[in-house]
Amino acid sequence: MKKWRSSRLDKMGSAIFAEMETWKEQAKMRGHDIIDLGIGSPDQPPSEAVMLTLAEAVQEERHYGYPSSQGSLKFREVACQWLQHRFGIHMDAQREIVTLMGSQDGLAHLALSITDPGDVALVPDPGYPIYEGSLVLAGVEAYRMPLKEVNQFLPDFDAIPDAIRSRAKMMILNFPSNPVAATADRAFYEKALQFAREHEILLVHDAAYSEMAFDGFRPMSIFELDDAYDHAVEFHSMSKSFNMAGCRIAFMVGCEPVIEALKVVKSNIDYGVFEPIQIAAAAALEADMKQPFSVGRLYEGRRNALVDGLRRIGFSLEMPKATMFVWARIPKGWTSRQISREILLHTGVVVIPGDAFGEQGEGYVRIALVQPEEVLHEATARIGTFLQGGTNSLFGLQ
Repeated sequence: MKKWRSSRLDKMGSAIFAEMETWKEQAKMRGHDIIDLGIGSPDQPPSEAVMLTLAEAVQEERHYGYPSSQGSLKFREVACQWLQHRFGIHMDAQREIVTLMGSQDGLAHLALSITDPGDVALVPDPGYPIYEGSLVLAGVEAYRMPLKEVNQFLPDFDAIPDAIRSRAKMMILNFPSNPVAATADRAFYEKALQFAREHEILLVHDAAYSEMAFDGFRPMSIFELDDAYDHAVEFHSMSKSFNMAGCRIAFMVGCEPVIEALKVVKSNIDYGVFEPIQIAAAAALEADMKQPFSVGRLYEGRRNALVDGLRRIGFSLEMPKATMFVWARIPKGWTSRQISREILLHTGVVVIPGDAFGEQGEGYVRIALVQPEEVLHEATARIGTFLQGGTNSLFGLQ
């Protein structure tokens, strides 16, 4: 009998996310109220002005036709103005930008746009699951670049074998990063771009967390390097920086041939982002250029609360300089999956095991800053009580 399921699906994603839904239900049956620090979905709405702009735009009948698959010129122009304002870089709104249904849309379809089956792509390990998922769909081989604590979670380009370098078509970098919350400086970007140019590899920079930085740190764009324009693309998202995750809008900028290739794929797949959402997103960017949005300050306070709480209960970790995550090394004697399951079943606190993001994630958990500070204090207190009194239960739950 024929099976109605592609074998590609067996290579995509991590089963842990489905398992965790089961664990949540078990925790609820045990009487725990859930503190979900798993998925990195903002718990705040956009600004009132942005929501009002969206509400007004949806009342206009003319916005209910098919939008352009590459995005409205108005949104693209405002996005380019924001890039100039934020990073001091210039992008052509006609040729060097495409609007996306969230950055995951572009990341999922980029490999289909520029690679062929049998090509190789360099991806971070640990890394955001869609990086490898997109390669499965395109029939492209993933080469995992280990992100290790000893190297500040930066990839070692010198360790990549020559045979891989010669076959690689693109390389995905993500700084500030998910899940490891690492950051990169100008010297690293210069080395990365030099490596990409030398081996004719497209540098794909996912900058979704560029506005979620703390302690005065300002993440840079790859295009602050003048020679990046013909060898790189960069993703920017409205989801995390402007609390518009449910609106599904982002944009990719950079190398014109790559932009055009992605436009071709998108024109055959979708009709673009609903026009009122583009209008609201443009309003958010315009407001940010007049008075910077305070999302970084919100998450900085949450980072402080979570890290301080984890340190008090025995975790050893540094303060991350950006993103909405904390990447925490777990106590010895546990696996990432075991401790995540036990914490959830005993305390109701959801954290994601590091191996969900790649084999280099074993030994860590990712904790999202998606709850108010007082809830984060409660979460660390629960985890502390469990670790102090519950270690004998490591293999006790069925």
